[in-house]
Amino acid sequence: MSDDTGLRDTVDDHVDSLTSGVRFGKFASVGVVGAMFDVTTATILSELGVFPELAVFVGIEVAVVVMFLLNDNWTFSEQGAGGILPTLKRLARSNVVRAGGILVQLGTFWVVFRVIALDLDLLGIDAWFVFAKVTGIGVGMLVNYVAESLFTWRVQHD
Repeated sequence: MSDDTGLRDTVDDHVDSLTSGVRFGKFASVGVVGAMFDVTTATILSELGVFPELAVFVGIEVAVVVMFLLNDNWTFSEQGAGGILPTLKRLARSNVVRAGGILVQLGTFWVVFRVIALDLDLLGIDAWFVFAKVTGIGVGMLVNYVAESLFTWRVQHD
């Protein structure tokens, strides 16, 4: 087998893993839970007067930890070694891997919240802040799914 064929097979295996409907469904479900923690934390902090971008960052980190725990125990439970040290290593790797998705999420939030910048209050809450936050989450989720699948849990074809 040539090196080109081996590389093609590896790429094909990764693509098959990433397009697993079951795994993506689990990842998206966990993402919804994470998004609830993220939006709730960021909105509460913002409403308490915390600088919006800082509130968004704290919300993201709360969600990262919650989603890591759920993904590690459900979505990717068959991947990786058990035990505290391997889990902590995956958590650290998850934070590093998610840095790209976090930057995408923060950038999207900033563009929607600061550049488009509509004034929209709903029931006394800055609804435009929430909309910008949710938009950033959606865009960042796609980046995170690919990165987490390939680098944190190192999935292979099922």
